[in-house]
This record gives sequence, structure tokens and C-alpha cells, in this order.
Amino acid sequence: MGKAKGAKRNNAASSSPYAKPQKSNTIFKFNTNVGQHILRNPGVSDAIVAKADLKPTDTVLEIGPGTGNLTVRILETARKLIAIEFDPRMAAEVTKRVQGKPEQRKLDVMLGDAIKVEWAPFDVLISNTPYQISSPLVFKMLSMPKPPRQAILMFQLEFGQRLVAKPGDKLYGRLSVNANFWATCSHVMKVSKANFKPPPQVDSCVVRIVPKQGNERPNISFEEFDGLLRICFNRKNRTMRASWLGTKEVLAMLEKNYRIWAAMNNVPLDDSLKTKVAALVRQKIEKALESTGLTEKRARQCDETDFLKLLHALNSEGIHFA
Repeated sequence: MGKAKGAKRNNAASSSPYAKPQKSNTIFKFNTNVGQHILRNPGVSDAIVAKADLKPTDTVLEIGPGTGNLTVRILETARKLIAIEFDPRMAAEVTKRVQGKPEQRKLDVMLGDAIKVEWAPFDVLISNTPYQISSPLVFKMLSMPKPPRQAILMFQLEFGQRLVAKPGDKLYGRLSVNANFWATCSHVMKVSKANFKPPPQVDSCVVRIVPKQGNERPNISFEEFDGLLRICFNRKNRTMRASWLGTKEVLAMLEKNYRIWAAMNNVPLDDSLKTKVAALVRQKIEKALESTGLTEKRARQCDETDFLKLLHALNSEGIHFA
């Protein structure tokens, strides 16, 4: 798999299922701490590209091209391929794969962190995704004002299962709600760990994500909706009342946001006693929970309609998250 963010993510990655040390290959040693597990089965590569349903006019963004096994297949169909790679060694390797060939003019290799760099416009996203950037990658794509037509992404198996989980499922959470609120997600195929070099410790899967476009795209702020979900799923087995009113940090953040909203909307606040504003915010949250019937419900039991109702009720009370 391609490189991830770098040293800052190495600590987290070292505990991931992809972090097992492996032997060197004949070119250079793969850095498994940052998710370098190269897809070596050409049949799987062909299947991924086929599922992307590429058009001759498409621009494709590939995250972490590695040694270029997927890259060369994408270039057979796409008009242009932008490949973002963190590791200079990998970037050089994928460039060599097309050097002196007609495909060379169609390939643009960018060296950098795919989560940090700005993405040029593209039609389809394809990635053999490093484990530790799976969530940031999905959220970055979903929050795009003009998202791609679709994405065909390889993930650790459990992460892929979280993407398609439904209310009540064990793996249902913030990722599940966001992914299926802003897009349609479906499982494409399971990929055994034996298909990678070096092999990770767990199996993977390929998921198709089709972002909602135009009038189908929800007319709300991604940051606002995600901010609400962060609070709801902070402890997904708690009741909503406990999630919203049982944590001092959450209440302090919401009070600060309410003060900002009040100032921007010329709403007078009685600051003679700070406790008055804090009590007012608690009252507004309790009112929103009661009006939506979610006070005793748990986040893992709620669907996107429940979260939308709660967002609307809280916003109507001047409670915001972004």
C-alpha cells in the first residue's frame, strides 16, 4: 500500500494490523509501519479497475500508487492519472514503469501527503489505502464541494465493514452514518492478505463509494453534521442525554459556540453570572432531545433521519458545531 502521513502517524501505525515487520524485496525494503503492502495479484488489480467503470475522458486520482501495479492498468483507459505518493522511492519506481512509453504523458506523480495536499479536480478515486489514513481519506473525499463520480477503495476488512454497517450493527458508528448520508456505499469484494507483498496480518476488502451529486447532495454543512455525530458517538452505548449533558468538555464547547452564535446574531446574553448561560445551553439541549424523542435512545440505534432531526432542533436553538 502507498505511504501515509509520515513520522507523526508512525506511532499510531505501529499498533495497526498492518505493522508486522517483513523481509525486503529485491528493489527496496517496504515500510509496513506506514502501510506499504503492495498488491501483487494482477487479477485483483484488473478487477478493481474494471469495477471503476472508467471512461476514456476520465481523470483518475490514485492515492499511494506504490510500485505502480494498479497505476499501469488505470492508464490503459483513463485520459489522465494523478498519483499522490509520500515515499520518494515509490514515486521514482512508478515513474520508471511508464518511462519512454505513451502512457508517460498521461501520468502526473505528486510527491506529498495525500491528506494535506490540495486535490486537483478528478472524476474517479482509486486507492490501495494505507490503513492509518483510511478515515481521513474518506472524510476528505466526502467533504468535497464537488466530489468525484465514484471511488473504488481498498481497505482493511473491518474498516470496510464499518463503512457499510447499518443501525444496530456492532460496527455501526460515525463513519457509517457519514458515509451513507453523503454517499452510497457497497461491498465489492474481499481480498485475502496473501495477495499482498509483504502480506499484512489481516484480510482486506474493496468498497465502492458513490458520492451524492447535485440535488441529491444534502444541503447542510459537512462539518456541522460531522460535529454532531462526534458528540453522539463519543460513547455510542450511552443514552443521548448522557452523551450531550454528561460530559463537561462537551458542554463547555457548546456554550462557547452558543456565545459566538449569539454575538453574530445580536442575541443579548446575561453575563452577570456565567452559570446563567451554561444553564441556558443545557436547557436548550434538553428541549431539542425531548422534541425529537431521542433523550433515552442510543446513537448505535439511530438512523440518519434521527440525526438530521436532532441537528435541526439544536440549530433552531442556536446550538452549532462548526
